[in-house]
Parts: sequence; C-alpha cells; structure tokens
Amino acid sequence: MWVERIDEAIATVEQQEKERQQGKVRRPPIPDWIIELSIGVGARPIEVHVGGCYAAGKRHRAITRERAFAALADGIRACIHCRPDTGVGGAVNNSPTAAHLRCQQAR
Repeated sequence: MWVERIDEAIATVEQQEKERQQGKVRRPPIPDWIIELSIGVGARPIEVHVGGCYAAGKRHRAITRERAFAALADGIRACIHCRPDTGVGGAVNNSPTAAHLRCQQAR
C-alpha cells in the first residue's frame, strides 16, 4: 500500500516538472521595451521601461524601440530603475542589452 502511494507521489512530481519545462519552452520572449499604462478605460501611457524591468506594473504593453523613443520625446517619463532613456537614444549606450543589465543590477 505504501509503495503504491510513493509511486503516485513520484509520478505527480515528475508530471509537474515536465509541465514546468514545457512552460519555459512555450513562454514568449521578453520584449526589448514596454510601456506602462494607467488604470481604467482609455488607459494612457505613463512610463517607459526596458522589457523585464522588475518595477513595471501589471498593465503594460510591448513596444518597438522607435515607439519607446517617441514616447520619451513626448514627455512620458522613463523608469528610474531600468533607465530606458539611456538605452533608447542616449549617448551612453544604444543597446537594449546594456539597459537589461542595468535593470538586473538594480535588483
């Protein structure tokens, strides 16, 4: 009786691990840039982030580099944690990879 319970527990753990691995493979890639949106109907952009920024809220949308640059030029604030303004068009570095690294270091 105990052997049967142990076998069931092992099968359950193996199935959970298999599903976790499938989730990793099927997960969409992290976008390079995201824009955080305000609350409510007609939500408007409020902040630009590097994709994967831990400070981004739940309401956000993936955007292109060009749209991120345009949003920053229109006065939408840049996240103070991941500093997308330095990665989009700043003189410091022009690559999203550097911005991703800064975001990881801010953690």
